[in-house]
Amino acid sequence: MIKLANFFVSLSFAGYIKLIPSGTFASFLSIIILFPIVEYKIISLEIFLVIFFVIFLLSLFFINKFSLHTQSHDSKIIVIDEFLGVYLILIFYDQIKIINPYVTIMLIFILFRFFDILKIFPANIVDRKLKSAFGVILDDLIAGIYTIIILYIVNAYY
Repeated sequence: MIKLANFFVSLSFAGYIKLIPSGTFASFLSIIILFPIVEYKIISLEIFLVIFFVIFLLSLFFINKFSLHTQSHDSKIIVIDEFLGVYLILIFYDQIKIINPYVTIMLIFILFRFFDILKIFPANIVDRKLKSAFGVILDDLIAGIYTIIILYIVNAYY
């Protein structure tokens, strides 16, 4: 079970990449995986949402297993939370598209990493106080929400 948890939370071992920060690599990889699905509407939004919730629930379970096994909290190896943050943003892709898909994806990547690294309120409190699998994921979902808000605002004035 721990091997499966490790594979899942590290996003197919992407969390072990040491050339660049694991969160940055995982965010980039997440965009590569998810962008074609939303841009080319490979699956419906409803199915995309269901898959998000399944991955979210599995993440809670596997992060908990991995953290207990490694006796760590929010290890750098755990990058499924970045995947979920990017996934959340792309649920709103049709509402936040700007200029062209490539500019939009670049802005998503930059803004998400900015908010994920800075951990602006309430993400900073979640990161410090919630020492659980939910806390590991929630700060990235907050970064995703901030990204969505900024892109909505930019889109409104563009």
